[in-house]
Amino acid sequence: MPYATEENLTDLALKQWEGCHSPRLRQIMQSLVKHIHGFARDVELKQDEWLMAVDWLAKTGKLSTEKRQEFILISDVLGLSMLVDAINHRLPEGATPSTVVGPFHIDDSPELPMGANVAEGLAGETTYLVGTVRDLNGKPVEGAKLDIWQADADGLYESQLGSEEPILRAIFHTGADGKYAIRTIAPPGYSIPMDGTVGDLLRKTDISHFRPAHIHFLVAAPGYETLVTHLFKKGAKYIDSDVVFGVKDKLIVEFEKHPAGKTPTGEISSQPFLVVNYDFILSKAKTQSDSQPALSRAAG
Repeated sequence: MPYATEENLTDLALKQWEGCHSPRLRQIMQSLVKHIHGFARDVELKQDEWLMAVDWLAKTGKLSTEKRQEFILISDVLGLSMLVDAINHRLPEGATPSTVVGPFHIDDSPELPMGANVAEGLAGETTYLVGTVRDLNGKPVEGAKLDIWQADADGLYESQLGSEEPILRAIFHTGADGKYAIRTIAPPGYSIPMDGTVGDLLRKTDISHFRPAHIHFLVAAPGYETLVTHLFKKGAKYIDSDVVFGVKDKLIVEFEKHPAGKTPTGEISSQPFLVVNYDFILSKAKTQSDSQPALSRAAG
């Protein structure tokens, strides 16, 4: 092997990564080498900047836990998360659009009966989520898993609150009619976490660090594409400037105000409440493996 020079180093690195056992890994690593070398040449990367970046990545790793993924957050604000989502979810017309998972999904949410209150004892405007999980032909999907999570009335998630108990997250399963009804509270718009490495970076810019009011959903059923999506509050602040680029027209919904009285879960409320009515439409999985939930802590 020739000794490395500024001129030949990229070619030498590409040749070295031909040694990957997997053709896919070879493709990925050689493309990464080409692009990251090109980036360093383009900006004439300085030694202290490289060291600063290494330190920043190390700090980002230390911040990441099973309840908070700081690496996902930087991917989100770079637009990479939404790009990967778009590439991997080219869904047929009529299917509910997907969007980013975000940094706060947790795998072991408690399973609750349909109609349960995920916001028991929490302050906030009572909100009912109702609708049907169905396929593109209108057929209800029985046994669909709805994994939901959201911020509290102050815009904070469980990991930010330091709770050992689940907060504002749960898993539900649909019956034969595909219907769901869940009680929660209305989430506000909020700032993404600014107490970590991503916040340090954004404070050096004029970029807005806010997200519009939304609730997260993961909807999965055997034989169907797993859907990771949000429902956004129509008219919410920051709806046109979401820092993670996650808003899509078909995911913007009314949080409709109802007077005191009978609620969608059959309770009698002495206070006004909100109702969000939305049908999740799933597309058939391309293969059996595609029908399984695609989330893990390693991937976010």
